[in-house]
Amino acid sequence: MSAERLKPWRTEERQSGPYPERAERDPNLADRALMAWGEALARGLGHRRRMLERFCDLVDAAEPEVQALTDDGLRDAAQALRPLFLRHGLRDDLLVRCFALAREGSRRVLGKRHYRVQLMGGRALVEGWLAEMATGEGKTITAGPPAIAAALAGLPVHVVTVNDYLAERDAGIVMPLYEMFGLSVGICRHGQEPPERRAAYAADITYGANKEIAFDYLRDRIALGRRRHRAGRAVQAVLRDGAAAPLLLRGLGFAIVDEADSVLVDEARTPLIISAEAGGEDDGATYALALQIASRLNEGPHYELMRARHLVRLTDAGRARVEQDSRLRGGLWAIRRAREELAEQALAALHLYQRGQQYVLAEGKVQIVDEYTGRIADGRTWQRGLHQLIEAKEGVELSGRRETLARITYQRFFRRYLRLSGMTGTGWELSGELRAVYGLPVVRIPLNRRSRRRDLGARLLPTMDAKWDAVAEAARTMSATGRPVLIGTKSVEASQQLSMRLHALGLAHSVLNAHFDKEEAEIVARAGERNRITVATNMAGRGTDIHLGEGMEELGGLHVIVAEYHDSPRIDRQLIGRGARQGNPGSFEAIVSLEDELFRKHGGGRAAQLARLLPGGGVVLLRRVSQWRAEAMHAGTRRQTLRSDTETRKQLGFAGLPE
Repeated sequence: MSAERLKPWRTEERQSGPYPERAERDPNLADRALMAWGEALARGLGHRRRMLERFCDLVDAAEPEVQALTDDGLRDAAQALRPLFLRHGLRDDLLVRCFALAREGSRRVLGKRHYRVQLMGGRALVEGWLAEMATGEGKTITAGPPAIAAALAGLPVHVVTVNDYLAERDAGIVMPLYEMFGLSVGICRHGQEPPERRAAYAADITYGANKEIAFDYLRDRIALGRRRHRAGRAVQAVLRDGAAAPLLLRGLGFAIVDEADSVLVDEARTPLIISAEAGGEDDGATYALALQIASRLNEGPHYELMRARHLVRLTDAGRARVEQDSRLRGGLWAIRRAREELAEQALAALHLYQRGQQYVLAEGKVQIVDEYTGRIADGRTWQRGLHQLIEAKEGVELSGRRETLARITYQRFFRRYLRLSGMTGTGWELSGELRAVYGLPVVRIPLNRRSRRRDLGARLLPTMDAKWDAVAEAARTMSATGRPVLIGTKSVEASQQLSMRLHALGLAHSVLNAHFDKEEAEIVARAGERNRITVATNMAGRGTDIHLGEGMEELGGLHVIVAEYHDSPRIDRQLIGRGARQGNPGSFEAIVSLEDELFRKHGGGRAAQLARLLPGGGVVLLRRVSQWRAEAMHAGTRRQTLRSDTETRKQLGFAGLPE
């Protein structure tokens, strides 16, 4: 490893500014293609895994020495590494010592000694790789040794999770280990005041959700304005008599991104935007008229619905009808492009965004449901008047229109860390894109124990009603044996429909969706108990660890029913991975319908015809074709988002404006 890689905080690519971060780099299309091609070749060589195994051999050899130390001796030995890391960087011999100390400390304070596969994953993180570790392999404590090493080396460490619940849970699990070595831990949560957030980032190691950390970075950029360099900030502080507010973060040093495929890929289709309210007095009337006009238009003659892309396009006849219905209206209606966009957004609000699927009504507000996590996306709103049109449709109080103050994509944000790494159970398929966009090589970590998961197959039913009946009956049959059952649905609406079927059969069950997110910890804690049936959206698909109740292993463990395939097979694998973890028994099956959203949007043509003709194997073909089409569409959206963001940044930079 080069000296430059050993000392990431001294890299020549560091951006000049108030705190450590990497300078902006925009690899061109040829460079990205070469990196993706090189990654495809490197995956089959196995050299990364061999390097990790040699490292584990060295840690095993160093273990007897550190086992002889007292608790104070472990702490002193770890602190003694600080000046060595600062002088020599993340050198292998120092990392071996640090990992051996962390492993012994974990055994003492957590009661968990790191397995070799967890040490391999941790070493991959230090290297700046993405470690694919199967669900249930203990990624939470895998992050411990690399976080300790980076913190001792003086880097601000951010352990990034997909939501506040997992950030608090994971920090709580590993905190005793960090504190044993004299390291402080902060947790960044939604709703914290700036002083609390600043204190969380001031800690040696900070846990937080991806959106929280990225938005705090944007807030710092807004606070800095055009004076981002140290000298500029110093002059500004003097001129303001020292009254400038301090920044929230202390740098983008070392990031460990848990569920990295979700954060870096799935959520990278939409840029992060901080906006301010910019409403007008007649906005309510404008939106009401837009919905009224849209309701009189007919699909086909007046507009085309592109459901897969969530877009609406007016036809020439539709444009003429909108102009006719809005004539003699002033304001936006007098501007051709503005009235057409209003009409298209109103049509989208009426036909593409439905309560219980894309959003829920909570506390008298329209709140977006994240399609990948199943959770309410606090503070997020749709742009270009769409959110207000949905509010008008639902009859709730209108929020003000928003004006963009700052924006950034996840691609650009995470590339600014001096060292970026990640963990996930499902990253192998994305290795080319992760390498090309983020410079993240992917290494597959072996299982600690052989998997005992049984695949009971998939059933394809013609209608939604038939599917829900079959799912409820399968849950009843499996629960009657005493085994716990987890049923995964794609939306809040679907979970409620299934809940009604289960009630009709007299089956007691719990529902975990965006309406019941406050009860998440309790529902998950009991999901592995005898006869327990749990219906969940994607909230239970990532990061949740369902512990089997007493005697459940002998009965066969947790049974997972996939009631609807997701656009990405990785999300399905995450749900299936809730069962048969860490060598425990378990099983899964899929019960789906031709009327499911995935098949309706992406499964048309010959694939659907063959699926009907081949009931035994047709579901496999239909699923693969539909998910391939959906993934290709989403990949195109991510590329377009990145191109658009790059162009916007260049335009703002030419104009001398902040991001």
